[in-house]
Amino acid sequence: MGDGVRNELSGTVYGPAVQAQQIHGGITFNVQAPPAHGPGSAPDQVPPLTFEFINRSADLSLLDDRLGAPGSGSSRVGFGVLTGLPGIGKTALAQRWAEKARERFPDGQIYVDFAALRGRTGGDVSAAVGQCLKALGVDDSYIPQSLAGRVELFRSRSAGRRILVVLDDVNQPAQVNVLVPKGPGSALLVTGSGRLGELAMDGARLLPLEPLDLRSGLEILADRCGEPAVTAERDAAERLVELCAGLPKALHVVAARLVTDTGLTMSALAGELADETRRLAGMSLRGRGEHSVSAVLGLAYRDLPPDAARLYRLLGWLPGRSFDAGTAAVAADIGTPAAESLLEALRESSLLDRTPDGRFRFHDLVRLHARERATEEQPAQEQRELTARVATHYLALTALADRAVRADRLRIADLPELLSGASDPFAAENGPPPLEWLDAERANILAVLREASRHGLHTLVWPLSEAFTVLFLHRRHLGDWKESLELGAASAAEAVVPAAEARLRSLLSRPLMDLGEYDRARTELETAIACADASGHAALGASVREFSGRYWDRFDPDRAMDAYRRSIELNIEAREWRGVAIVTYFLGCAQDAKGDHATALETLRRAYEDLMGRADRRMAARAMAAIGAAHEHLGDTDEAKRALSEAARTLREQNASHYEAQALVRLADLTERTGGGRTVKGLAAVREQLTRAYEIYADGGSPEADTLRERLDRLQDLPKHE
Repeated sequence: MGDGVRNELSGTVYGPAVQAQQIHGGITFNVQAPPAHGPGSAPDQVPPLTFEFINRSADLSLLDDRLGAPGSGSSRVGFGVLTGLPGIGKTALAQRWAEKARERFPDGQIYVDFAALRGRTGGDVSAAVGQCLKALGVDDSYIPQSLAGRVELFRSRSAGRRILVVLDDVNQPAQVNVLVPKGPGSALLVTGSGRLGELAMDGARLLPLEPLDLRSGLEILADRCGEPAVTAERDAAERLVELCAGLPKALHVVAARLVTDTGLTMSALAGELADETRRLAGMSLRGRGEHSVSAVLGLAYRDLPPDAARLYRLLGWLPGRSFDAGTAAVAADIGTPAAESLLEALRESSLLDRTPDGRFRFHDLVRLHARERATEEQPAQEQRELTARVATHYLALTALADRAVRADRLRIADLPELLSGASDPFAAENGPPPLEWLDAERANILAVLREASRHGLHTLVWPLSEAFTVLFLHRRHLGDWKESLELGAASAAEAVVPAAEARLRSLLSRPLMDLGEYDRARTELETAIACADASGHAALGASVREFSGRYWDRFDPDRAMDAYRRSIELNIEAREWRGVAIVTYFLGCAQDAKGDHATALETLRRAYEDLMGRADRRMAARAMAAIGAAHEHLGDTDEAKRALSEAARTLREQNASHYEAQALVRLADLTERTGGGRTVKGLAAVREQLTRAYEIYADGGSPEADTLRERLDRLQDLPKHE
């Protein structure tokens, strides 16, 4: 090299470097490999938590176990997937576990936010691998252009290291598989939604997150708003946690509103959010829509295919909180197989939960978001059309269940066209027991009645209310029974169907009397009699007089007997022989109440035989209980106990729990009055009988439950042993 020529190259160069003016002979390149890490220490990219992490101790322990416990000596790579609906706290849990497990990963922690990468067609995975390579110290100029090349280099660079890779907000399995680090003792922790369940086939341990409980929700409010604020408005704070349905995102937004608006109290905010139509709007920071529950749920919604998004919206209008695939298909007016496929897509997107019995359910706030999207994106008239389809669906099923329980009951609704084209699940070999199905669907059917009534679908409401009452004749859920009949009677009046109005108002008198609303029960019966007479329906007139007699049983036995005799006459005129037998039973009860016990016993025995002859074991058992009462009044204690015990046993077999409770209380009373309650054996029997009766009344919401609870409390003070 001549004296006047100099080549200078300073600094650290990665890759070939040539310094030349004139070169003679062979050329040798000295290539320096990139450093294992860039300048500085191991990567530490997982974002820090900016608020106190509340609870989730069980989930943290589960992550410890599923990602390889410290010191276990395992050479495997830990692979965990946190799933759950948007806003449930998946990212926060990943951040907390990464912080807690820092010493387990001496070669660093890498973080990739797929939400930030999303939108690049086919490029999010490649960009993610590129980010991981940079975190491992690979310079841009050495990162291959192809995805395959990047994946190979990532595996090589991670092979000798113990690192944690956190992939946040993933929605496709393909985003995950290429980023499993190769170093023994390393771990990959994924958060996200979508079809991630198939990652279990690659060894992933799935961890679905559940909403927070009340205590954890209150801790979040106390951390953000201060413990004194929560203590001062404890009831309102608990109500806020309930309205947020355990969703951490919702709780943080609610807390932020309380902190930023010093004039807003927890009570006022709870009152605002109690209105479902305002709840999601209230879970947003004013003027900052990105800080809202709707915005978080909207991210998952926008990833849905069009047909799944449509079903999501329509299900937001569905009355009730849970549903099966058949109901979803009816709501969307599509086939059941198509609905099943779309429901699975919604479930895999964490927007829908599957219940243990195989049904589906929205988280409360997700349901409101789906309804919000439906209101914004669907034609307005479609909600009424959906409600009509769903109400018709439930009417057919409820009517079939009603007929499966008792085919020969008086009914006003004539439904041959609807039922002839319906598949009867209760007639199938392994079909559901009709009363069990009705009880399981009780909240949904009541919600359908409310929504159909609101939309003015009166010709669907009153027949559904009439069929639904079969459940309450066996299981006394008094509040629900009352409301369903009120809705049905109002719809029958709007539709101008006097016979239906008479039937429903007379039935309504039963829960009203059980709830102690006697004046209103009398008013409903007077209206029912007028409607029945106007209809000219003899069997209906007989039924309404029967209910009238049952009202007068409480106040005027003579007037009750007159009503029963008129009912028997009308039943004979209508050739309703089962109706004759039933009213004969009530007549015998009235005679017994009047004091004519011998005549009552004869009447009741005749009713019992007629009812057994018509295979009505439930009503026959009620007659047997009344026979026991008549024997008691005649002083025949042993025969009374035998009859009451037999009646209670049969009523339990027939699922007639309300009447079972009546028989048990009467049997307990008789045992105590005749001295049996003073023996240990007798006292134990009384306790058992009253406990069962209390459970029945409490479950049905009867005021009798309070009386029995006090009585049982007094019995607890008596000796249990000889």
